[in-house]
Amino acid sequence: MQALWMVLAAFLFASMGVCIKFASAYFNTAELVFYRGLIGMLVLWALARSQRVVLQTQYPWMHAWRSLIGVTAMGTWFYAIGALPLATAMTLNYMSSVWIAAFFVGGAVLAWRPSSNTSAPALQGPLVLTVLAGFAGVVMVLRPSLDQNQMFAGVIGLLSGMSAAFAYLQVVTLSRVGEPETRTVFFFAIGSTLAGAVATLVMGISDWPGWPGLWLLPIGVLASGGQLCMTRAYARASSSQRGTLVVANLQYSGIVFSALYGLFLFGDHIPLQGWLGMGLIISSGIAATALRARAASKL
Repeated sequence: MQALWMVLAAFLFASMGVCIKFASAYFNTAELVFYRGLIGMLVLWALARSQRVVLQTQYPWMHAWRSLIGVTAMGTWFYAIGALPLATAMTLNYMSSVWIAAFFVGGAVLAWRPSSNTSAPALQGPLVLTVLAGFAGVVMVLRPSLDQNQMFAGVIGLLSGMSAAFAYLQVVTLSRVGEPETRTVFFFAIGSTLAGAVATLVMGISDWPGWPGLWLLPIGVLASGGQLCMTRAYARASSSQRGTLVVANLQYSGIVFSALYGLFLFGDHIPLQGWLGMGLIISSGIAATALRARAASKL
């Protein structure tokens, strides 16, 4: 069942990307972050009341840090969605697994002190190759964007993936201290609302476009639903390593959904090199997840 929760989460996030793509023609990134947070906050408050979940927390600073890095990931992702083909923006955001592998490698190397009594960090060779393959995929994905003068948006999309990796690690930490998923997502929605409001003061407020403004409503609803489904998928899969691996790898179905949306709704044209790069990133992410799990099982 946890696998279906992750597939549903991927579908909801891809659908949210469609709404952002349409709404970005009328609103700037700060406004999208603000409205996404505001609507999500209302949805989650109502959900918490129905579930009788207490929203007061003993870890406000942990939630504040998760909100800061989460808003950074979301803002850069929203910008990339508006400027790049939908499948490309989604793929760069899903680089988070490769980034986590890079952090794993870097942390192990920094912590290792060579001596006759200590061996080299386990699985570093395969993980390094996986990370390098992932970034090779990024080059292949971004090359078409460079040809279309979209390199800046591509770099922003890559930054969204790195920020998402930090946010994911913080979500894991919050779950380990016992924070329920509804509370975690609710506080993130508060952070999004506040950050979006502050950024709007700098970027300005767009004129209300009329009916197209309704695209803002499903953004908040779909984003909240996607986060809840993803959190539930990981929570239900945490009892077995294999289940966690399956759930983590099924998140890449979001790239497939986004590619189909891009082809049929926006007429996105991605050359063969771009598709091959996406495949390489997906393969690297799956391999990185499996290798990290193997390394953790030996600790």
